[in-house]
Amino acid sequence: MQKIKKGDDVIVITGKDKGKRGTVLRVVDENHVTVENINIARKHVKANPQAGEPGGIVDKVMPIQLSNVALYNPQKGGADRVGFKILEDGRKVRVFKSNGEVVDV
Repeated sequence: MQKIKKGDDVIVITGKDKGKRGTVLRVVDENHVTVENINIARKHVKANPQAGEPGGIVDKVMPIQLSNVALYNPQKGGADRVGFKILEDGRKVRVFKSNGEVVDV
């Protein structure tokens, strides 16, 4: 089980986008995720008339390392660490370290 999954609300804790919040769009690999409106790069795209694609400069969301983001805890109002806990019914869930509240619903 991963500590950060697709659809989680995260906050950037270091780098040029420090303090910004967003939702995880996808997990690229075990060390990188893409977060909406975070780590935007401007890419120059060549036109392809056969496919009907225009050229120009396009903003693209680039992957960011997992060590640079943390799960956002709405109760705390900031970043929080994540741990795991096994419930009485045998399910393994993610919990916030600061208050022990379950992340998974």
